[in-house]
Amino acid sequence: MNRPDEFTSVESVACPDCDLLQQIPPLAPGDRARCPRCRHVLASAPRDPLDLPLALTLAAAIFLIIAQTIPLMNLSVLGLTASTTIIGGVLEMWQTGEPVTAMVVAFCAVIAPTLYTLFMLVVLLAARRPPAPHWVGELLRWAQSVQPWSMNEVMMLGILVALIKIASLATVDPGIGMVAVGALVVLYPAIMVSFDPRVIWQRVEWVDGDLPPDARGLARMERPS
Repeated sequence: MNRPDEFTSVESVACPDCDLLQQIPPLAPGDRARCPRCRHVLASAPRDPLDLPLALTLAAAIFLIIAQTIPLMNLSVLGLTASTTIIGGVLEMWQTGEPVTAMVVAFCAVIAPTLYTLFMLVVLLAARRPPAPHWVGELLRWAQSVQPWSMNEVMMLGILVALIKIASLATVDPGIGMVAVGALVVLYPAIMVSFDPRVIWQRVEWVDGDLPPDARGLARMERPS
């Protein structure tokens, strides 16, 4: 009998690198399936498919709140001190006549990361006990759609470039907000590496109320006797 966290279904996929059509066999936790032609990794079965991504997402949510509410840095010039948060910077750009830049920064640094983190939290929590409601699949699609727009690493690079340019003109003290942004730059890739969407799809209830074959076995094994 397969373990509850094994991939029990066989699926046909085309390799994204060489287009070879092939079947992925059932994978045990920790296994990977590679294309026999080009050795591209087609699928992997994480050892901790839900708990690790959930822990990383919870950490990202905490650091996201810190990054949005606590100043990124303090600037001191001729005895004058100023500080701002990401949202404060967006408002400042809007008020100084840069609405397009303000909207882009707001979407990529505030809205998209918040939506991605929120969607992932709901998906991972709802899928812990199969069957997951069918709307979990829709939230997963939305999470994967907004994820490319969560550009905290681009914002971090912009901050570092700005620091280099103004270092000779002012005294700069990095704040806790910048540390939180740096943590998000590490956490979001870690979530993507540790998370396999197929684990969620195997647990999602179909629209007609039926369950995928894998979710039926998981539900029976997790149902209290």
